[in-house]
Amino acid sequence: QLHLVESGGGLVQSGGSLRLSCAASGFFFDKYTIAWFRQAPGKEREGVSCISSSGVSTRYADSVQDRFTISRDDAKNTVYLQMTSLKPEDTGVYYCAAKGVTVPDHTFCLIWLYGYWGQGTQVTVSS
Repeated sequence: QLHLVESGGGLVQSGGSLRLSCAASGFFFDKYTIAWFRQAPGKEREGVSCISSSGVSTRYADSVQDRFTISRDDAKNTVYLQMTSLKPEDTGVYYCAAKGVTVPDHTFCLIWLYGYWGQGTQVTVSS
C-alpha cells in the first residue's frame, strides 16, 4: 500500500517557477514508477511527466518538454516536479500517481493506469 501527498502548488506569474513534491509513505517506494498528471477546469486529466523506479527513464508531455524536470529522491521517498517558464495554460490541479512496474520501457507511461493517487495540489499561473 502506498500513500501519496502532493505539495508545492500555488499562485505564480507567467514565466515563474514552482517545484512540486510528491511524498510517499509505504513500502518499496523505490519499486514504483511515479507520474504527474494535471487537470484544468473543464478539461480531461493529462499526463505531464513520469519517472521510472530507477530514475533512468523519464518522459514528458510535449507541452512541458524543456520546461519541466522530474526527479526522485528515494532516500526521502519523494518525487519532484520542477516547473519553469510557467504559462497560464499550465494552470490546473496536479496529481502524482504510482504504479509498480517491472518493465524498462516507459515510452507510454503517461497513459498507463496508475493504482495509487494523491489528493492533488493547485497550480495557478496568472498572465
